[in-house]
Amino acid sequence: MPDDDGSAQSKTVWPLPAFHFQVTIGAADGLKGAFSEVTGLNSETQVIEYRHGNSQVYSPIKMPGITKVGNVTLKRGIFKSDNSFWVWYKSIQQNTIKRQNVVIALLDEKNATTMQWTLTKAWPTKFSGADLKSDGNEVAVHTIELAFETLSITNA
Repeated sequence: MPDDDGSAQSKTVWPLPAFHFQVTIGAADGLKGAFSEVTGLNSETQVIEYRHGNSQVYSPIKMPGITKVGNVTLKRGIFKSDNSFWVWYKSIQQNTIKRQNVVIALLDEKNATTMQWTLTKAWPTKFSGADLKSDGNEVAVHTIELAFETLSITNA
């Protein structure tokens, strides 16, 4: 059935697929990666329990505390002569680490951004090389884990 004919089917709103996304590290002209997986986009607010001494209620009040974010893990295939993420990671040992903003954009069928997650002041905390097996039949994939300070989510 055609989708642009004004029928009820074309007006149906469907959930977005999770397999079409783009990751940009740094400015718009920064490192762009064709990643196979992004995990760890989460934020959690601690609960502070408080009860004052003359409260008539015998249970504590629960208030929001400090919000913390988890680390994000990026996985991508290894390409010949591309070690840009290793160079970024190695700058930790030289004490010259440059924190970067990371934008993870969920794309629609026209490659337009529909939703994006922005990680501020991210830096690599862990780098894992590919698992190599002589009898394996997989693409060589390396993993980079990023720590960051804040997470923001915007809709396009």
